[in-house]
Amino acid sequence: MLPRRERVQFAGSQGHPIAGRLDRPVEEPLAYAILAHCFTCTKDLKPFTWITRELVDRRIGVLRFDFTGLGESGGDFADTNFTSNLADLVRAADFLRERYGPPAMLVGHSLGGTAVLATAGQIPDARVVATIAAPSGTAHIKEFVTRQVGELPPDRAAQIDVMGRPVRIKGQLVADLARHDVLQDVRRLGRPLVVFHSPDDNVVDIVHAERIFAAAGHPKSFVALPGADHLLLERDDDARFVAEVLATWARRYAANGE
Repeated sequence: MLPRRERVQFAGSQGHPIAGRLDRPVEEPLAYAILAHCFTCTKDLKPFTWITRELVDRRIGVLRFDFTGLGESGGDFADTNFTSNLADLVRAADFLRERYGPPAMLVGHSLGGTAVLATAGQIPDARVVATIAAPSGTAHIKEFVTRQVGELPPDRAAQIDVMGRPVRIKGQLVADLARHDVLQDVRRLGRPLVVFHSPDDNVVDIVHAERIFAAAGHPKSFVALPGADHLLLERDDDARFVAEVLATWARRYAANGE
């Protein structure tokens, strides 16, 4: 029998409908995971497909969703910021817990990884956390934006280029980014963490992974991805490797609760 797949929807932090997809094994899941996508990406990024398949094969159900204003979710991305992303993630955890089961595992890619580090303290039933190519804080995104548009008043909109895609933002996004100290959240994490990062990532330098790893307590693991690009899109083998290692690690910690 094939795994169970369904489209789900819940209210986001700004009241807009959040579109998600839930994949579950045929048998009763040993645990559930939430996947948080990168800045301006969507839940349907190809590496997430590989990760979902591997986790489901190991009897771990997976919820992935589009943050407000992105993909199939409602709202205007220009009216969102890192704080609203964190609130969307908490809403996703609430939805999963109430309808299916507690979110034992949080996985985030790029800024989604930064988000799961910052949010884990608000999701106590998340026993483990994993990041993939994640910035060690919000300053990375702030610098990325201000290099393109300079100082932007909170209510003023502008268009930026994100890896070849035009994205509309407002200055309030930049102001909000400055309010977060993610490494302090990492120091308080208090649960198993695995950090995936490529030394060849030309979007988020590997020094960010070093900072996250240094700030975290044990147990913690670091997995290097030599030759991999930031989005894990150039070679399928990179995404598959992350998926296989993550699924094995998750089975040990998230599913068994060690």
